[in-house]
Amino acid sequence: MESKLHTILAMIVISSLVMVSNLLAGNRPQRSSISVEISQNVKEDLIQLREEEKLARDVYLYLYTVWDQWIFSNIAKSEQQHMDAVKKLLEKYDIEDPADIDIQGKFQNQDLQDLYDELTAEGTPSVEGALYVGATIEDLDLFDIYRMIGETDIIDVSNVYENLSRGSRNHLRSFLGQLMLFDEDYAYEAQFLDQDEVDEIYSSPMESGHR
Repeated sequence: MESKLHTILAMIVISSLVMVSNLLAGNRPQRSSISVEISQNVKEDLIQLREEEKLARDVYLYLYTVWDQWIFSNIAKSEQQHMDAVKKLLEKYDIEDPADIDIQGKFQNQDLQDLYDELTAEGTPSVEGALYVGATIEDLDLFDIYRMIGETDIIDVSNVYENLSRGSRNHLRSFLGQLMLFDEDYAYEAQFLDQDEVDEIYSSPMESGHR
């Protein structure tokens, strides 16, 4: 199962890198106080992000039903806010919403569907495993959002990305902190960000602003 999970995660990363290549072949979107033309790459990023935030919410809701741990319920509420923030951008720029019909655990993106199935399975046997799944999701979110931040100059899109990244860093700190309660020597192995980045995030204080 671990091998299959790594394959799914690798496919999502490769998809993100393909978007980078596509962007390099075209023009970056320009800031404008009158009219903003959003690029196809940014549209694809927002569509992906909408379902990635749904992935986080849906996995945490599932894990809350399994383990009845407040952390999953609280962070699921925050992920709903993240979903709503991205939805506003989809509506503003007339982009089709992949989560318009919002059914828990169901996704248009098959890679994310497979990842949901794998992560919920990984988080079911133990609460430690569930917390590790939470850290993995936030690791992935940050990896993708950091990439997206570097690919747009549109102010409102950039602001949403920055708010979501701040929230995801706080979530990652929370999951890692809970894991340390089970084993003070526990070390989460970064799967997307560099390990130094994860360690720096965990050792830094919670950030104010968007959760």
